[in-house]
Amino acid sequence: MAYYKYPAYLNPKDHPAFDAIAEPGSLTQNSGIYRCVTCGYECTSIEGAPLPPQYHHQHPADRQGPVRWRLVVCSAHHAH
Repeated sequence: MAYYKYPAYLNPKDHPAFDAIAEPGSLTQNSGIYRCVTCGYECTSIEGAPLPPQYHHQHPADRQGPVRWRLVVCSAHHAH
């Protein structure tokens, strides 16, 4: 889970970008913090760069399933 100290710097936003599930290695659509929907591992990625690949972190696919990324915190200057 992502943490923050200063709530004045974060705003809720209901946007479809937060609902999209991205494949490992796919291009990042919005700069921010991404979370693996399968195991909860979090990382940052910059718009236009590839999201971490499948081998970036491992979890047993037979028990947890494949790595999939979801945007959880988006940089404001990149929010659409």
